[in-house]
Amino acid sequence: MKKMLMSCQTTALLCLMLLGNLSCSKDELTEEKIVAASNSEVHVSTSKLPSYNTNPLPADPSGMGSDARTIASKIRIGWNIGNTLEATGSETAWGNPKVTKALIDLVKAKGFNAVRIPCSWNQYLANSTTAQIKADWLSRVKEVVKYCNDNGMYCIVNVHWDGGWLENNVTVAKQVENNEKQKAFWEQIATSLRDFNGLLLFASANEPNVDTAEQMAVLKSYHQTFIDAVRSTGGRNAYRTLIIQGPRTDIAKTNQLMTSLPTDKLSGRMMVEVHYYSPWQFAGMTQDESWGKMFYYWGNGFKSTTDTGRNATWGEEAGVTADFKLMKTQFVDKGIPVILGEFGAIRRTTLTGDNLTKHLASRAYYLKYVVQQAKANGLVPFYWDEGSISNNGFGIFNRSNNTVFDNQALTGLMSGLN
Repeated sequence: MKKMLMSCQTTALLCLMLLGNLSCSKDELTEEKIVAASNSEVHVSTSKLPSYNTNPLPADPSGMGSDARTIASKIRIGWNIGNTLEATGSETAWGNPKVTKALIDLVKAKGFNAVRIPCSWNQYLANSTTAQIKADWLSRVKEVVKYCNDNGMYCIVNVHWDGGWLENNVTVAKQVENNEKQKAFWEQIATSLRDFNGLLLFASANEPNVDTAEQMAVLKSYHQTFIDAVRSTGGRNAYRTLIIQGPRTDIAKTNQLMTSLPTDKLSGRMMVEVHYYSPWQFAGMTQDESWGKMFYYWGNGFKSTTDTGRNATWGEEAGVTADFKLMKTQFVDKGIPVILGEFGAIRRTTLTGDNLTKHLASRAYYLKYVVQQAKANGLVPFYWDEGSISNNGFGIFNRSNNTVFDNQALTGLMSGLN
């Protein structure tokens, strides 16, 4: 983003922001040619929020030697602390206990070397008018990050759904207002976490609802604001690897719409994020719909001969491979790592007997195959674990007593690394 001050012969100066009219084709999408926006627009600044970048530090490269590609190569497999720090109401509002160091120790002991921390911020404001985040919430997030950092684990902090203020409002009408809040939030988050080394990464958003080129241009402005805000705080943030999300974090939409990226002062410190719950009828669908039925069995050699109406009919091995290949061609092959920030498939414990046995074996195979193909195509997989094991959905760990709840799924994930 380029900024230009325009003088006026009036009682005050108006601040105008000019977005450069730059674009590039997919073939031109490289770290040296990524750009910020597809349309030139001049906006009168109507900022009502204060700057929270009150103590910028000189750039500090110590502990920040790894670029994005190096980090991607070192992350073996990641795990999400889902339905916790982003839960509406409080950290424990959705049935999970508070995150402890013992839980992170367990996650590391079982083979994960990275943790994604979905975070809510908007509900933790000390002042909604100024978008000031409560100091105790910033401290709590910092405490959880430290659990990971002390264990030598990579860690991603994001702005998750957060009431939908950003991801449900990727529109021209909300663009100025949301960019102001995005700037205010990330100046505070980045300053609070500035001293952590290169194991910590920041992610701009979660699953932004974007379906058109116009919305994609707005989303890029949100990502540009994120990058600029983090970099402005200085210190180690001047070198931190940053992650931006594709439209809906959907592979097909990202392939279609995300044909250019924001700019960064530093080359080689950006990643792209997508998610994967395909086919949804197997991975997440919980009731039959008019357009399709739930799948219980997925993959070659794991189909039912007695419950044939529940066998997957699309989105199997060839589909996974083709989807991940798109991201390899569009980004990875051009030096831009891709985080598979969420993936998984629910347990269908309403099944019994042989049907349950076959379903669980199929699910473990699905997890293995997704990890295997992600790694083969240069994508960095992070399993979605929402905890609250009574829901019998995605959870692998029992967070109440820090034990493994679903060994079969865990084994499936880890076998995909071999």
